[in-house]
Amino acid sequence: MKISLRDALQQLEKVDDEFVELFAKRDINIEFYKPDKVDKQTPHTRDEIYIVISGSGMFINGEKKVSFSAGDFLFVKAGLEHKFIEFSDDFSTWVVFFGPEIV
Repeated sequence: MKISLRDALQQLEKVDDEFVELFAKRDINIEFYKPDKVDKQTPHTRDEIYIVISGSGMFINGEKKVSFSAGDFLFVKAGLEHKFIEFSDDFSTWVVFFGPEIV
């Protein structure tokens, strides 16, 4: 299976949201996320990986704040407050949820 960035952008255009799920199997879900000006995420019930496709900005992960840019890998533990801030208009990222849900 192959999902290109173009495919992800086309799927995102079909939904009224800033993210779209592109793949799900067993305990892994792949999404494409392109927030508009503000990241409105709340903590998730599964561990999460972001692989930044384009853009740059700052990422808050719990009490840590780091800069990010295209190509970076970011990990967030389930249940942890996190968000992208001060990001460029072209920011987009792959999102990978994996593992069991933590409730």
